[in-house]
Amino acid sequence: MTVVDDIDRRILRELRQDARISNAKLADVVGLSPSACLRRLRTLERNKVIRGYTAMIDEPGAEAVTVIIVQITLERQTEDSLLRFEAAVRRCPEVGECYLMSGMADYLLRVEVRDAAHYERIHTEQLSRMPGVARIHSNFSIRSVIRARAL
Repeated sequence: MTVVDDIDRRILRELRQDARISNAKLADVVGLSPSACLRRLRTLERNKVIRGYTAMIDEPGAEAVTVIIVQITLERQTEDSLLRFEAAVRRCPEVGECYLMSGMADYLLRVEVRDAAHYERIHTEQLSRMPGVARIHSNFSIRSVIRARAL
């Protein structure tokens, strides 16, 4: 397990705000020399604390995307059942996020599709066929209010 200290947390907070910040600026903000900052950054990457970088795209004229929040309840909550479901859901490219939950549903998924017909196909051909699925409850988003912000 990787130990993350206060300086690492400051680095991570700054990267959440701007992943393209220069190392010199990042070092200045967190109070390190550029070389010490870069060493810490590389260690965070090597230890998989930072798993990658991404660009959020919102280009005009891009294909519209509908977000569906899906609650999945499994027939059983054994370790084998959970592992089998998780392996199957990783193979579904439309699932952008998947969380093991406490409460009413076992899993919460964020699915991105073109339209309702596209989701119907995913629901019928993929989600409902995943191992151990007992119930699927789907909620279609109306619009995005807040999207990907710093934690």
